[in-house]
Amino acid sequence: MPKVILDTNVIISAFLKAESNPALILALGLEGYLTFCLSKTIWQEYRGVLRRKKFQGLDQESIERLLSVIKQQALWFSPRIPVNILSRDPADNKFPECALESQADYLITGNIRHFPLKKFHGTRIINPRDFIDLIGMAIFPR
Repeated sequence: MPKVILDTNVIISAFLKAESNPALILALGLEGYLTFCLSKTIWQEYRGVLRRKKFQGLDQESIERLLSVIKQQALWFSPRIPVNILSRDPADNKFPECALESQADYLITGNIRHFPLKKFHGTRIINPRDFIDLIGMAIFPR
């Protein structure tokens, strides 16, 4: 089962648009086809962003339930090695830090330009659409 780290924008997109690649990725993880990898700082960002005023129109009860399931299903990691590869938004270094510690297969982000590398210590950095295409080819080879 592939281990994945979801950038916060993937989580947000999944909640904003039910018929989207991020929503499909979230569903695959919730159904047990993917393993979510989390750290405390990533978890705090998910919760903090989803509680922002601009997202108050979303069903907060459903969001809390789904986040609770993610929290319970995820493998948790405490990154020990600081990473400083993202100069555009240094706060996002928490994602490659978790990738390094967890040895995740994929870091999935909708904001690929903030992640200048295509791979970081064995973790492939990929956008949601390309991840779905990749998974689809693995399940249904041509």
